[in-house]
Amino acid sequence: MTLTLGEIARHIKAELYGAPEYEIHAINTLQKASTGEISFFSNRRYLTWLKSTTASAVILSKEDRELCPTATLVVDNPYLAYAFTARLLYPEPEHKPGISSSAHIDPSAKIHSTAFIGPHVIIGTDTIITENVFIGAGSVIGNNVIIGTNSKLYANVVMYDGVKTGERVILHSGVVIGADGFGIANNKGRWVKIPQIGSVVIGNDVEIGANTTVDRGALDNTIIDDGVKIDNQVQVGHNVHIEEHTAIAGCVAIAGSTRIGKRCIIGGACGISGHIEIADDVTLMGMTGVANSIKESGVYASVIPAMDVKLWRKNAVSFKQLHTFATRIRKIEDNNQ
Repeated sequence: MTLTLGEIARHIKAELYGAPEYEIHAINTLQKASTGEISFFSNRRYLTWLKSTTASAVILSKEDRELCPTATLVVDNPYLAYAFTARLLYPEPEHKPGISSSAHIDPSAKIHSTAFIGPHVIIGTDTIITENVFIGAGSVIGNNVIIGTNSKLYANVVMYDGVKTGERVILHSGVVIGADGFGIANNKGRWVKIPQIGSVVIGNDVEIGANTTVDRGALDNTIIDDGVKIDNQVQVGHNVHIEEHTAIAGCVAIAGSTRIGKRCIIGGACGISGHIEIADDVTLMGMTGVANSIKESGVYASVIPAMDVKLWRKNAVSFKQLHTFATRIRKIEDNNQ
């Protein structure tokens, strides 16, 4: 889509320094943008590129305007304004309603006339597909599923029986919602499967990345609240509850019956133990391991940075003796009191 700088400025509530009639047709990086393209500046690491950019316009904050050699759109939050601009210039393509001839739909399922059902999709009994839902090729939707309006399922999504989603939910390819949780009991060295009779309930405006799995609850439901964003290859265990507007990066593993609060940010490859609670507004740096509940908001980290292997081996030996060292220090302190 092509828009003028004036139109973009109005939509993102920016103060424009440049010709409002100038047309923009694309977004690009500061380093690669050229005529007719817009970029943004929100990280001081790229200051050199800002000063030399050939973009037709740049979205930035007020304090950086004088450093830019081209037209500028001044806002308080350049990265957020960039997101809105990208949505303007690259709108979601509209799908045409219809049901592929190769789809298999149970006669009891209710499919709204505005929905699109792609090739080789399977939809089970008593499932409800509401207005403007898009279901990509090869997806399998079980029995008694409800998919909310304006939701989009890319190719090869699987939704097990009884799963419910809100409106405007996006599920990327390979997502599996409602598989059995890891419920097993030990019987004299042999594992006995525990039936997982809960389901999964997903709120409005949730997006779940490719190949992420969300397990169904053992008894109660697994719950993902409104506005949650989950990246690729994340494991969400049974009976986990993720509260509103939390964002979870790739390769995170969340064990069962854990509750994650509102507006949390979970960095990539974090491991979160089961049966714990994480407070609202908690940030976990990448690869952080969480074994106990976090009761106060803040930033938490536990990863050991990479180092020379010889130094790491020495530190690993010291770490094994850490408790012994701490005990000795306490004895010395007690004797000195």
